[in-house]
Amino acid sequence: MNTFKLHTLASAPVAALPILEAAHKGLGFIPNLYAHLAEAPAALEAYKQLGALLEKSSLTPAEQQVVLISVSAENGCEYCVAAHSFLARNMVKVADNVIAALRDGQPLPDAKLQALATFARSVVRERGRVAHSRELDEFFAAGYTPQQALEVVLGVSMKTLSNYANHLTDTPLDATFANEAWHAPQSAASGAH
Repeated sequence: MNTFKLHTLASAPVAALPILEAAHKGLGFIPNLYAHLAEAPAALEAYKQLGALLEKSSLTPAEQQVVLISVSAENGCEYCVAAHSFLARNMVKVADNVIAALRDGQPLPDAKLQALATFARSVVRERGRVAHSRELDEFFAAGYTPQQALEVVLGVSMKTLSNYANHLTDTPLDATFANEAWHAPQSAASGAH
């Protein structure tokens, strides 16, 4: 039995209300991730702040989504892969073949984005210990900078918070994201890499 409540505007702690109200106003609904995170207003605020900071990074909106989908897929987070596939496709206009490749763990049709996705997955898999890795060398060779390497770590931080929260709370997928439903490969779902 899931002991985590999907909060509404009526049930959420007062400190979570400004973020939930803004989400409801902007999206027309409160994403289930937010509804669960509202139980811990500081966690909800941290997630929103990390997202706002990532938006200020030098990574393009498409590159940000590549990082967020790559990390979520590596962590086996079905909710976040679906939600960010929806955002990438409908808000950022990332190419369908790029989204499909990210979701399927296949090579991307764009070499620079491939280096970004590979590096992001490597940061997760190696717990950040990628200073002397082939993935970092390829990331730099693709034209990315040390600043952007650290911005990828920012994206990993954001998704670690939401991916782990979704695993803990077993967040159900929102109807809005249903067309983007994704199922983690058995190795990712079990935590084995």
